[in-house]
Parts: sequence; structure tokens; C-alpha cells
Amino acid sequence: MSDEDRSPGPGDIPRWRAWVIAARPHVKPAGASPVVVGTALAVHEGVFAPLPAIAALFGALLLQTGTDFANDYFDYEKGVDSDESAGYVRVSQSGLIPAKRVFGAAVLSYGLAFLIGIYLVSIGGLPIVIIGLASIASGFAYSGGPYPIGSHALGDLFAFLFFGVIAVTGTYYVQASALLLETIPLTIQPETLPLSALVASLSMAGPVTNILVVNNIRDIEDDREGGKRTLAVLLGYRWSRVEYVLLTAVAYAVPVWFFLTQGIGPVVLLPFLSLPLAISATRMVLTGRNTAELNPALERTGQLVAAFGGLFALGLVL
Repeated sequence: MSDEDRSPGPGDIPRWRAWVIAARPHVKPAGASPVVVGTALAVHEGVFAPLPAIAALFGALLLQTGTDFANDYFDYEKGVDSDESAGYVRVSQSGLIPAKRVFGAAVLSYGLAFLIGIYLVSIGGLPIVIIGLASIASGFAYSGGPYPIGSHALGDLFAFLFFGVIAVTGTYYVQASALLLETIPLTIQPETLPLSALVASLSMAGPVTNILVVNNIRDIEDDREGGKRTLAVLLGYRWSRVEYVLLTAVAYAVPVWFFLTQGIGPVVLLPFLSLPLAISATRMVLTGRNTAELNPALERTGQLVAAFGGLFALGLVL
């Protein structure tokens, strides 16, 4: 069992290392890759704006980090985690970092994201206000509040929408708004959100959601015992694995759509070079049931998000 798979005592890991674990760097591709794809599409469509793109990237990573901290804290407060919980170390439960400090880190992350959002609002207007506030509220509500969405089978939908569809389309939208609009918009203008952006977002929504799917398949037994009703708990192992396969298939259908309908050459099919990663991850998910078997699948899925997103972005730019 590796250091990250057990629940160590407070003195086992240096504090800086504990904060790294809490920030979950192995799933950061889920925050960055959708922004990269949205920016690549903006380059392809001739509406690339560097400052809004950079702001969108940092905003997405801060929202993701804040959600990770909040999830760690609220799961500890609600007694969902235990010393025997599967998967990666929960820093609040293990005592590596006091729970109140983890919560404070969540608030700080969301606060910094809010400050970046002020700049993006000056470009994208009211739609960005709505998206930003909804993202922060949903991040807290994932594990916190009277009806935590992650514990009521809504976590997959949350990931699909906010870290997939909204992350890609929002990144494209702020860049297009910066270049095409002369005033701050109150509504989304058609030229700032074409159909291609919505379709492109599905390429990331599927694989990003699959990170959560693997996580929840791994934790089915612990979540069931802790009263956490994730979608995986409701569906069981078989149909959760079907969900993983379908979401992967949706991702690979997107570059085919661009090739067939958008007049882009075969270069847009570059994401198919990541198929070996997808096949490897899928095999692990289809056969794994315990932490030792599914943690590698979680890491491999994160690698797939990064590889697929990078190749798709490259294809759009080229």
C-alpha cells in the first residue's frame, strides 16, 4: 500500500506534502484541459484573446481546487470518511491538516476565483456572473449543505456540466466576447457561442466526468456504508462501468463530427492517438473492484483527459 493509499498519522507526512495531497494534482487535467480545448477552438475560429484565456484557466483551476478542499472538509464533518476509507488520503479525516484550515483553503480558493471572475464579467457580462456564482455555489453544495449533490446521485451531472460543458464553452465565450462585442452583454450573443463550441465541450465533459465515475466505483462500498448515495451506489458496478464506456465513446465521436461537418482535415482526428490510454483505462475499470485496482484506473483516466484534450486542441489549431 502506497503512502497515498493509507491513512497516516499527522506526523507521517510534512505539512507542505499534505497540502499537495489535499489539492489532488493527479486530477488537475480535469480543470485545465477543457480550458485548453476552448482556447484552441477560439484560435481555430479566429477569436483568440490571450488575457481572457489565461484568466479562464486560473479561474477553472481555483474552482476545482476549492471544490476538492470543500469536499474533503464536508465529508469529514458529515462522517462520510473513515480511517479505512478506500482511495487517496483525506487530509481532514487523517489529521494531516486541521479541518477548519481545509475549509479556509476552500474559501480562499473560491475567493481568488471570484476576483478573477470580476475581470471576466467586465468582458462577458451577466452570463459570467450567473456561471461564476453557480459554480461556487455548486462547489460548496457538492458535499455541503442540507442536500449535498454528490451524495444524492447528482455529482456526475455536476462534473459534466461545470467541468465539461461550461468550462469549454465559457472559455470560448469570454474570448469571443472580448473581440466581437463592443459593450458588456446582458445575454449570450449567438456569435459568441456557436454550435461548434457546444459540441467541442462534449469531448471534455465525458472524460472529465469519468474521473468521478472511477472514483465513485472505487468507493461504492464505503459510500454505501456512510450513507452517501452517489450515482455509482445507485447504479451498481455493472451500469457504472457502462456509463464510463458511453462517456468515453461520446468524447471520441466529437472529433469525427468536426471532421465530417466542419470542413476540418484529418488532423482533427489526432485524439484517436490516445486510444491506447482509453483502452487501458477502460479495461481497468471493467475489471477492478478494489483500491489497488481502481486507483491506477483513476490516474490513467486523468492522463486520458490530458492526452485527449491536448491532441484535440492541437488538431483544432493546426
